Amino acid sequence: MARTTADFKRKILTLLKEDEEFRYAVVGLLGIEDLRSGQARLEEGQARLTEAIQKLAERHDSLERAVQKLVERNDSLEQIVQKLAERHDSLERAVQKLVEAQAKTEEALQDLSRQVGRLSDTIGFGLEDIARVVVPGWLYRHEGIELENLTRKFIKVNGEELEINLYGEGNKGGAKITILGEARSRIYSSDVKGFDELAEKVKKFVPNNVYKLMFGYYVHPSAEQEAKKRGITLIASYMR
Repeated sequence: MARTTADFKRKILTLLKEDEEFRYAVVGLLGIEDLRSGQARLEEGQARLTEAIQKLAERHDSLERAVQKLVERNDSLEQIVQKLAERHDSLERAVQKLVEAQAKTEEALQDLSRQVGRLSDTIGFGLEDIARVVVPGWLYRHEGIELENLTRKFIKVNGEELEINLYGEGNKGGAKITILGEARSRIYSSDVKGFDELAEKVKKFVPNNVYKLMFGYYVHPSAEQEAKKRGITLIASYMR
């Protein structure tokens, strides 16, 4: 068998060397095989290229969808920005209205303050009138002070004219005494402090011993404590 194969090879080689026609036939056959092999590789490459193109097409479709979503999001963002701009304009209008309302409120408060000031003056004078009636009797019953009347008096202190709206001169147990008082509708601790500072300035420029008092419709507890420390008598309109 081995000898037969060897003999066959020798015959083939001899034919390739000596027989030109046989040699061309073999070359042709080999070329056809190369073509077939190349065609197979080409088909394989074409299949790969087709697959790649398909993948690129899919990616292109995916990119188109992504771009479409971005466009939709951009439209949505534009709508949001538009709404924010509208709300901003609405807020600006609301702020402007608030500014205008505040200006009107401030003007109304100033007007109210002026009216309250005028009312306070009116009530103050009315309160003084009541004090002039009530206080002398109260002082006589509770302190034994005899007093004819109380008046409004202006006293000069070191070139400054100070006002005492409840001023009177009387006596207690035969000794002369000067009343320095103030009428206020509502008496708080700050009012007591303010009056005491005024009375301390004035008492050096009035005759006799000084009796300090305040008269009002309402006396706050804090005022009572402050008056006790400063030696000031507080009389409410409802006291007898």
